[in-house]
Amino acid sequence: MKPYLLSLILLLPTLAAGATDPNRLQQAFISEMATRHGFDAQALSRLLGQAKVRQSILKAIARPAEKRLDWGQYRKIFLTRERIRGGLRYWRDNAEVLARAERQYGVPPEIIVAIIGVETRYGQHTGRYRVLDALTTLGFHYPPRAAFFRSELREFLLLAREEDVDPTALLSSYAGAMGKPQFIPSSFRAYAVDFDGDGRRDIWKDDADVIGSVANYFARHGWRRGEPVTQRVQGVDTSLQAVIDRGYKPHTTVGRLRGAGVRLARPLPDDLPAALLALHDGERTEHWLALNNFYVITRYNHSPLYAMAVFQLADALRRLHDRKRP
Repeated sequence: MKPYLLSLILLLPTLAAGATDPNRLQQAFISEMATRHGFDAQALSRLLGQAKVRQSILKAIARPAEKRLDWGQYRKIFLTRERIRGGLRYWRDNAEVLARAERQYGVPPEIIVAIIGVETRYGQHTGRYRVLDALTTLGFHYPPRAAFFRSELREFLLLAREEDVDPTALLSSYAGAMGKPQFIPSSFRAYAVDFDGDGRRDIWKDDADVIGSVANYFARHGWRRGEPVTQRVQGVDTSLQAVIDRGYKPHTTVGRLRGAGVRLARPLPDDLPAALLALHDGERTEHWLALNNFYVITRYNHSPLYAMAVFQLADALRRLHDRKRP
């Protein structure tokens, strides 16, 4: 065997160990932040030294609700009387800002309110972990997605510097999602807006910024003003299983699905892009059209259960809000 090949073989275990060793990963991260983004390496080392590795975070990320629950179980969490009442109050208290967001971004108030309701129950549950602890734990101690969470830690440190906030003071979910709309740091930097013009982007306490940021997120991800989100359908049989298996991103049209026997409750244009969704509720299966705006909701959380919960909460809010109008 050639000497350089032998050396490489002997080096491979060391390289593999370094690829997952938290201390080596952290040192490499600090060096990158110093070199590419101008951070002081010693100060950053001291900051990361204050972070605490939380086993409860590692346990939580291994059991996301979207993978454990069927649609019936998931729906019961979010379609509650309390959450609907809270949404109506939030809509009433922020009606002017919600109307302005709809004019500017094209996103209906009920969708914005439902997102905030599903995410944090209108700000009541914004997270109990420090962002620094969450992203350090997952970025250096959770190999399946460590690279992603290290990138979010980088975005968070840049965010803290840009917004002039203390990185040890901000709280988040176990996955580093922040504030009333639960933006991860990269989403904050890309989509958060100062919607009340006070010079700051505050998604923790400023409802105008929260509402404007959610609306901007949806608009930037392709929300189409005035288009429907989804519709329950009938007439789906096993011949359409391949269509369902292709997922919830629109890949066919309403016309083609109608031609295959799908029956709509309300008419829609035949050329409207669509996918076909099957949601399981115990022993029953519901079938829904997944239209463009449904897919946009899944850009917020990549789960059709999540998008359907947002839609149904929004639908309930809209109907009750309209009923209460004088």
